[in-house]
Amino acid sequence: MGDIAIRPAAADDLAAIVAMLADDPLGAQRESPDDLAPYEKAFARLADDPSQHLVVAVRGDRVVGTLQLTVIPGLSRRGSTRSIIEGVRIHSDERGSGLGTHLIEWAVAESRRQDCQLVQLTSDTTRIDAHRFYERLGFEASHLGFKLSLG
Repeated sequence: MGDIAIRPAAADDLAAIVAMLADDPLGAQRESPDDLAPYEKAFARLADDPSQHLVVAVRGDRVVGTLQLTVIPGLSRRGSTRSIIEGVRIHSDERGSGLGTHLIEWAVAESRRQDCQLVQLTSDTTRIDAHRFYERLGFEASHLGFKLSLG
């Protein structure tokens, strides 16, 4: 993946990121690529928080992938720090190219660099292909997750 650069996301990347978030059946129901205002507000919060790492994968000058890595210190597991990978998206033209693996490997390496002892991620129960992908990369299905919508 020598022609791919992974770098922190910039405000100018938001339209491309949101388009990738919306480019699947689940995302199409919950994302609004025609109204970037809420994403701009969220981006400002992420940019101000050193525990948040929103990155993009770029080929040339085109954003072709993204993910968010959150580093969380904690008391459990003997005071372990963990990271959470979220919002992994690959542009439809790049799926199957190895870019997803490259992004996850970056996130795991960055988690190690941040002294994390555990890397977590969640995936919607309907994303069976994603589950197989994460298992191939060494992740294990270990917990049952719950959500409470507040809005």
